[in-house]
Amino acid sequence: MNSMGEDEETPVIHSGSAVDWSAGRETRLDGYVPVPVSWRGPIKEAAMSDANVRIPTEARDRLARIASSEGMSLRGYLSHLAETLLTPEERAERAEQARAALREWNGYDPSVSEQAALDAELDRRLSEAGAR
Repeated sequence: MNSMGEDEETPVIHSGSAVDWSAGRETRLDGYVPVPVSWRGPIKEAAMSDANVRIPTEARDRLARIASSEGMSLRGYLSHLAETLLTPEERAERAEQARAALREWNGYDPSVSEQAALDAELDRRLSEAGAR
């Protein structure tokens, strides 16, 4: 261990650095590879430091292909995902806002059991559609 508590045998990849992914690191890291990720807030805030995340090689390669098809770097694509995906709390808040808007607009206010039945029906239909 070094003075920062990091294992000196494990490579530390900093975003923006040139990385040779073919150096056999995948086997040394049990099939996981470090992926540099940038954590940035809204433009008004100063940029925070980068973080390293270890993911399976296949996941990294897939994300890199998706990012490239969108004209983005992997770092930029992951930052975009972090900025646009909702947390469970944010989804629940938006769902409640939608229910409140529907109640006010047309009186629609299903009970918990009615919501569960509607969710089950939607799941059934999605499952049916996916089997085709």
